[in-house]
Amino acid sequence: MKDQIAYLDSSAIVKRYVKEPGSSIVRKLYLKAYSGEATISFSIWNIGEVLGVLDKAKTVGRLGNKEYMLARKRFLLETRRLVKLGQLIVVPLKTKIIKESWKLIEKHHIYEADAIQITTAKHINAAQFLTGDKKLHEIAEKEKINSTYLH
Repeated sequence: MKDQIAYLDSSAIVKRYVKEPGSSIVRKLYLKAYSGEATISFSIWNIGEVLGVLDKAKTVGRLGNKEYMLARKRFLLETRRLVKLGQLIVVPLKTKIIKESWKLIEKHHIYEADAIQITTAKHINAAQFLTGDKKLHEIAEKEKINSTYLH
Protein backbone atom coordinates (compact mmCIF):
# COMPACT_ATOMS: atom_id res chain seq x y z
CA MET A 1 0.00 0.00 0.00
CA LYS A 2 3.06 2.27 -0.25
CA ASP A 3 2.14 5.65 -1.76
CA GLN A 4 -1.52 4.63 -1.73
CA ILE A 5 -4.05 6.08 0.65
CA ALA A 6 -6.36 4.04 2.87
CA TYR A 7 -9.40 6.06 3.95
CA LEU A 8 -10.93 5.15 7.31
CA ASP A 9 -14.49 6.06 8.15
CA SER A 10 -15.42 6.82 11.75
CA SER A 11 -16.40 3.23 12.55
CA ALA A 12 -13.00 2.01 11.32
CA ILE A 13 -11.11 4.64 13.34
CA VAL A 14 -12.97 3.65 16.52
CA LYS A 15 -11.78 0.06 16.03
CA ARG A 16 -8.25 1.33 16.66
CA TYR A 17 -9.17 2.44 20.18
CA VAL A 18 -12.02 0.11 21.18
CA LYS A 19 -11.48 -3.62 20.66
CA GLU A 20 -14.21 -5.05 18.45
CA PRO A 21 -14.45 -7.11 15.26
CA GLY A 22 -12.09 -5.68 12.65
CA SER A 23 -9.76 -4.04 15.18
CA SER A 24 -6.82 -6.25 14.18
CA ILE A 25 -7.05 -5.08 10.54
CA VAL A 26 -7.03 -1.42 11.60
CA ARG A 27 -4.16 -2.08 14.02
CA LYS A 28 -2.07 -3.60 11.21
CA LEU A 29 -2.81 -0.62 8.97
CA TYR A 30 -1.68 1.82 11.68
CA LEU A 31 1.52 -0.20 12.16
CA LYS A 32 2.16 0.04 8.40
CA ALA A 33 1.60 3.80 8.61
CA TYR A 34 4.13 4.09 11.43
CA SER A 35 6.70 2.15 9.41
CA GLY A 36 6.08 4.32 6.34
CA GLU A 37 4.49 1.49 4.35
CA ALA A 38 1.01 3.05 4.21
CA THR A 39 -0.71 6.40 4.35
CA ILE A 40 -4.03 6.65 6.10
CA SER A 41 -6.62 9.36 5.79
CA PHE A 42 -9.90 10.60 7.17
CA SER A 43 -11.92 13.78 7.10
CA ILE A 44 -11.72 16.48 9.76
CA TRP A 45 -15.41 15.59 10.16
CA ASN A 46 -14.42 12.16 11.47
CA ILE A 47 -12.57 13.61 14.45
CA GLY A 48 -15.81 14.95 15.92
CA GLU A 49 -17.67 11.76 15.08
CA VAL A 50 -15.05 9.58 16.77
CA LEU A 51 -15.08 11.77 19.88
CA GLY A 52 -18.89 11.49 19.90
CA VAL A 53 -18.80 7.69 19.58
CA LEU A 54 -16.29 7.40 22.42
CA ASP A 55 -18.37 9.74 24.59
CA LYS A 56 -21.52 7.72 23.89
CA ALA A 57 -19.69 4.49 24.75
CA LYS A 58 -18.79 6.05 28.11
CA THR A 59 -22.33 7.34 28.66
CA VAL A 60 -23.95 3.93 28.04
CA GLY A 61 -21.34 2.13 30.15
CA ARG A 62 -19.51 0.35 27.34
CA LEU A 63 -16.35 2.21 28.39
CA GLY A 64 -15.51 3.19 31.94
CA ASN A 65 -14.32 6.74 32.56
CA LYS A 66 -10.67 5.64 32.69
CA GLU A 67 -10.97 3.66 29.44
CA TYR A 68 -12.78 6.56 27.78
CA MET A 69 -10.10 9.08 28.79
CA LEU A 70 -7.34 6.73 27.60
CA ALA A 71 -9.03 6.05 24.23
CA ARG A 72 -9.72 9.76 23.69
CA LYS A 73 -6.16 10.73 24.57
CA ARG A 74 -4.62 8.01 22.39
CA PHE A 75 -6.82 8.98 19.43
CA LEU A 76 -5.93 12.68 19.59
CA LEU A 77 -2.21 12.10 20.25
CA GLU A 78 -1.89 9.46 17.56
CA THR A 79 -3.73 11.63 15.05
CA ARG A 80 -1.33 14.53 15.68
CA ARG A 81 1.72 12.24 15.62
CA LEU A 82 0.82 10.59 12.32
CA VAL A 83 0.04 13.95 10.70
CA LYS A 84 3.49 15.21 11.76
CA LEU A 85 5.09 12.06 10.34
CA GLY A 86 3.27 12.64 7.04
CA GLN A 87 1.52 9.28 7.28
CA LEU A 88 -1.97 10.63 8.00
CA ILE A 89 -3.88 13.04 5.81
CA VAL A 90 -6.72 14.82 7.60
CA VAL A 91 -8.84 16.17 4.77
CA PRO A 92 -10.49 19.55 5.37
CA LEU A 93 -14.24 19.80 4.87
CA LYS A 94 -14.36 21.76 1.63
CA THR A 95 -17.45 23.22 -0.01
CA LYS A 96 -16.79 21.06 -3.08
CA ILE A 97 -16.90 17.89 -0.96
CA ILE A 98 -20.13 18.95 0.74
CA LYS A 99 -21.80 19.77 -2.58
CA GLU A 100 -20.73 16.45 -4.10
CA SER A 101 -22.05 14.62 -1.04
CA TRP A 102 -25.55 15.98 -1.71
CA LYS A 103 -25.72 13.89 -4.88
CA LEU A 104 -24.94 10.75 -2.90
CA ILE A 105 -27.53 11.61 -0.24
CA GLU A 106 -30.26 11.64 -2.86
CA LYS A 107 -28.87 8.78 -4.94
CA HIS A 108 -28.38 6.34 -2.04
CA HIS A 109 -30.73 7.80 0.63
CA ILE A 110 -27.97 8.11 3.23
CA TYR A 111 -27.00 10.56 5.95
CA GLU A 112 -24.76 13.46 5.08
CA ALA A 113 -21.98 12.15 7.33
CA ASP A 114 -21.81 8.93 5.33
CA ALA A 115 -21.97 10.78 2.02
CA ILE A 116 -19.15 13.07 3.14
CA GLN A 117 -16.94 10.08 3.93
CA ILE A 118 -17.46 8.48 0.52
CA THR A 119 -17.03 11.82 -1.25
CA THR A 120 -13.85 12.56 0.69
CA ALA A 121 -12.39 9.14 -0.17
CA LYS A 122 -13.09 9.84 -3.84
CA HIS A 123 -11.69 13.38 -3.54
CA ILE A 124 -8.29 12.10 -2.36
CA ASN A 125 -8.28 9.10 -4.71
CA ALA A 126 -8.13 6.61 -1.86
CA ALA A 127 -6.96 3.17 -2.92
CA GLN A 128 -8.97 1.58 -0.12
CA PHE A 129 -11.99 2.54 2.00
CA LEU A 130 -12.35 0.82 5.38
CA THR A 131 -15.65 0.78 7.26
CA GLY A 132 -17.48 -1.18 9.93
CA ASP A 133 -20.83 -0.15 8.40
CA LYS A 134 -22.15 -2.77 5.98
CA LYS A 135 -24.54 -0.39 4.19
CA LEU A 136 -21.78 2.20 3.74
CA HIS A 137 -19.47 -0.54 2.42
CA GLU A 138 -22.08 -1.57 -0.15
CA ILE A 139 -22.62 2.03 -1.26
CA ALA A 140 -18.87 2.64 -1.53
CA GLU A 141 -18.62 -0.38 -3.81
CA LYS A 142 -21.51 0.94 -5.94
CA GLU A 143 -19.51 4.16 -6.21
CA LYS A 144 -16.53 2.17 -7.56
CA ILE A 145 -14.45 2.49 -4.40
CA ASN A 146 -12.34 -0.46 -3.23
CA SER A 147 -14.06 -1.00 0.12
CA THR A 148 -13.27 -3.34 2.99
CA TYR A 149 -16.05 -4.20 5.43
CA LEU A 150 -14.59 -4.67 8.91
CA HIS A 151 -16.81 -7.15 10.72
